Amino acid sequence: MSTPLCVFEPGPHEGVGVVRMQDAAGKNAMTERFVHEFVAAFRAAEAWAPLRVLVLQGLPDMFSTGAHVGMLRDLVGGRVAPSDILLPKVVFDCPVPVVAAMEGHAIGGGLALGLCADMVVIARESRYGATFMNMGFTPGMGMTRLLTHVLSPALAHELLFTGELKRGSFFDGKSGFNAILPRAEVLPAALDLAARVADKPRVSLEMLKRTLSLPRRQAFEHTHTIESLMHRVSFASPEVLARIEDVHAE
Repeated sequence: MSTPLCVFEPGPHEGVGVVRMQDAAGKNAMTERFVHEFVAAFRAAEAWAPLRVLVLQGLPDMFSTGAHVGMLRDLVGGRVAPSDILLPKVVFDCPVPVVAAMEGHAIGGGLALGLCADMVVIARESRYGATFMNMGFTPGMGMTRLLTHVLSPALAHELLFTGELKRGSFFDGKSGFNAILPRAEVLPAALDLAARVADKPRVSLEMLKRTLSLPRRQAFEHTHTIESLMHRVSFASPEVLARIEDVHAE
């Protein structure tokens, strides 16, 4: 039996659950199976009665590389619609606060996934970036708005246009991340943050989560529609598939 790509388990503190993305071979890239197991892990977490805070964890060296090249080929070929990729909505719809422990690199859709969390801790050594334009297509998964949740519009736009990866240390003093720490300290800090939240009443946490996340949830719905339209145009360009293959051949 194959090892699960995403799992839920109770955390080390009362009321804290952990969803762990653990596809080391695939670098937590989003395949059809990965998406299915990610959703299942969140559903298992939500069904766990003691849950008050959820920590989203990746691998120590890789949070997520975003969409798998096979999924990108299907998008370009029209076999998968851009609107089919709705992992951010799974995180937004989690009824309790989510803390993203982004120890490892987070690239493209992987970064978008982490930014859907209510609180985000990143590593000084790891790299983060919205690399969509490097492959010739416009950003997706709500990234055109999610990035401005933690960065100024000017810096967010720069990273969206250039597709550059930046080390976590680059964001010192110029971001809204909850913490930027050495990699080994990211998960302990995220779990500690979760524990400090988890001693509050569940009903109050749910109401505050819905209230504080409302602007981003509304922005995601609006932006996702626009991004899907941009994708339909950019994916129709013959240059895009060639650039996708070139990038993933490196």
